[in-house]
Amino acid sequence: MINQHLQAAIAELQEFIDDRPDAREVRKALAVKLVYQGYKYEEIQTILDVSLGSITSWKQAYEEDGISGLRLNHKGKKSYLTAQQREEVLSWLQTKECWELGELEYKLAFEYDVTYESKRSYYDLFDAAGISWKKTTSLNPKADEDAVAAKKKEIETLLARHRQEIEEGKLRVLLLDECHLMWGDLSGYVWGKTDQEIAVRVVNIRDKQTYYGAVDYLEGSLLLKAYNAGNSENTIDYLRYLLDQSPQSKITSFFGDGASYHRSHLVQNFLGEVNQDLSQEEWKIHCVRFAPNCPSQNPIEDIWLQAKTWVRRFCALIPSFSHLKWMFEWFIRHTTFDFATLQMYGAFSEIKY
Repeated sequence: MINQHLQAAIAELQEFIDDRPDAREVRKALAVKLVYQGYKYEEIQTILDVSLGSITSWKQAYEEDGISGLRLNHKGKKSYLTAQQREEVLSWLQTKECWELGELEYKLAFEYDVTYESKRSYYDLFDAAGISWKKTTSLNPKADEDAVAAKKKEIETLLARHRQEIEEGKLRVLLLDECHLMWGDLSGYVWGKTDQEIAVRVVNIRDKQTYYGAVDYLEGSLLLKAYNAGNSENTIDYLRYLLDQSPQSKITSFFGDGASYHRSHLVQNFLGEVNQDLSQEEWKIHCVRFAPNCPSQNPIEDIWLQAKTWVRRFCALIPSFSHLKWMFEWFIRHTTFDFATLQMYGAFSEIKY
């Protein structure tokens, strides 16, 4: 019996749609029909670009008043809030830090009997409450704020103690990290026709190129070298490369993360061989790790982000992974990074030099 009732409703709605009334009425009828056909509300929202609250109100109007409930002259739910209700909603929006649009839609529909057809009306309420659409940031709950502060103080002291050597080029300070560029990183935003999907050729999103990079703290240049992976052998090879690039200078290198291969026995043995019989002040290369679980301490993280953001601007024009790698490397090699414009944070955020 229930199935017969649903089939009859679906047939009635389809007949209404076929009669080609106003496009707004068609959208209402189609939304209700899709509900009866078993589509999820979120799927209908995507297909028709309507709010969840609107779908709910249209379904309710049809079940209460039939086809007439979907016509534009139907006296259904009101589409406005009184001044007092608006203030109540704005106060409610202050009760937590982040929201889903559906929460606001349901609040208005079920507590105030208000449903907007345009999402813009909901966005205006968010705006009035001081709420904007924004990207979340990652925060590792394991990060130790005290350890980060202590490491920052340690770095400040180290740089101040060796200021003259750094200025004279006798000591080179490098901020080191790896970046794993994947073909899937290419996807970005472009301007295109609203009703057309913009496809970017990506044969294998897992195709990957690992880069070791070290940005010069004083000059802002970045020393880049490509590898097949991040491991102890490649870390040692890259450290040798840094020594070859600085034959007249000692090196203090700050590692960007706590990868196990940065502190492996192979790496420690290599450092022991290079610095053999030298006092710590005379070491050819001194490796310092940042505090664990807080990669934001290292400004080079912003450099990797800048490079990936840059290649995404041309996502529709890059035909292969080899071209992606070339453009990524081109950006790195032809850009001088001014830490003042990188908005440094973490261990180097307040260091003036």
